[in-house]
Amino acid sequence: MMETRLFPEPEPISPHAKEAELKRILASKYFARAPKRRLFLEFTSDHALRGEGDKLNEYLVGVEVYERGTEFDPHQDPIVRVQAYEIRRALKTYYEAEGKNNPLRVELPLGQYAPLFTRAKTETGTSLAPPIPEEPRAEAGSPASAHWQIILLVCLGLACAALGLLFARERTISRRPIAASTLPEPDQWLWKPFFSTASQPLVVVSSSPTLRLVAGQENAKILADAYEIPKSKLPQFRDTPHFRELKSFSFVPSTADYTGIGEALGLASLLKLFASHGSMIRVKPSRLADYREIQSSNTILLGGANQWTNRVLHASQHFSTSLAEGVITNANPRADEQAVYAPKFDPATGELVRDYALIVMLPNHAKEKRVLRLDGLYTQGTEAAAEYVSSVEGLGELHKALLSASRDRKSLPLSFEALLSVPVENHVPGGASLVAVRVIAE
Repeated sequence: MMETRLFPEPEPISPHAKEAELKRILASKYFARAPKRRLFLEFTSDHALRGEGDKLNEYLVGVEVYERGTEFDPHQDPIVRVQAYEIRRALKTYYEAEGKNNPLRVELPLGQYAPLFTRAKTETGTSLAPPIPEEPRAEAGSPASAHWQIILLVCLGLACAALGLLFARERTISRRPIAASTLPEPDQWLWKPFFSTASQPLVVVSSSPTLRLVAGQENAKILADAYEIPKSKLPQFRDTPHFRELKSFSFVPSTADYTGIGEALGLASLLKLFASHGSMIRVKPSRLADYREIQSSNTILLGGANQWTNRVLHASQHFSTSLAEGVITNANPRADEQAVYAPKFDPATGELVRDYALIVMLPNHAKEKRVLRLDGLYTQGTEAAAEYVSSVEGLGELHKALLSASRDRKSLPLSFEALLSVPVENHVPGGASLVAVRVIAE
């Protein structure tokens, strides 16, 4: 007896058809103007087309696509996960508009880095190609619902614990030395006052004003001050657990619950640097910092919304930031410089593609102490500035520029201002480059 198949298996998709679909995607506005996003999809698709998709992992993508080096640690640097999320969102948007009539679909399944090629769903129902997968909404009271509630509570508990450790009233951070991260002696010139001091340097992290999302059980007073925004007006949150779990989005003003992700990652760079030299630092949010303590310490002001910047530092002689205008002004531009440095945005997506940041080193109120300012116009610039002064390459470039700017071209100035340019892609900063330096006479 012949076997009868009610649903015949579809013909396999040819490699040529897959490559053609990939070319259409890469030529779209969602990928053509994003080199790293494009390279990510090309690299992973190439492995998938060669039957080597099982070899793809977060470390391989980080090293090969984002040039993070062999010491890349996915647990410390989330760039691959961030980019994968952005690519899933871009693919979904592409197939809802420009590519809605394409014969194939390219998906990046959750938790995987090998793209999946499927046929588009036709009007007759054949050649099924499900949309980019979303986690199913469980009915209230079901085992699945209870499962996700437990996971959500655990995640929230871990997040609260991490924030509590980071932003307690006063804390001392110490780590075991990491020899691989230790700066060579010649490259410690910027940090010697901070490393050699008997008292622990103080890092003051900016506390940005924000609207905090209300979740769970809130005080009645908090709820009374909340601003509700319909979910339909916040499609950017559609892929978050908050969108699935919360009945509505309500926000309350806060300056205590938030610091930018760039400030947090910048702080991580500083922690790693100091730990590699066996040093300890103290960390405080700007709203809890003490004026006298800041003045009497070797202090690092981290973040553009730091309320202490203008109170502790002398008036800027050369570069100054305007929060109202969102730019950095150059009081005395030279031949190859601009009078105003404004951030740049992608005209199609509106995403930030270029930020600027300042590095300012000056004597503190106690003359033997130093105060270092690290901040960008946006949080990405702050992160890049902290990474710049924590790296051998950045310190080497800055050292060379400052020697050239000094009077005798031999003596390294102790006080200076430096302006950095920071490329940004998919909200992640790239390597900063030095735009200009100014020596400040003490």
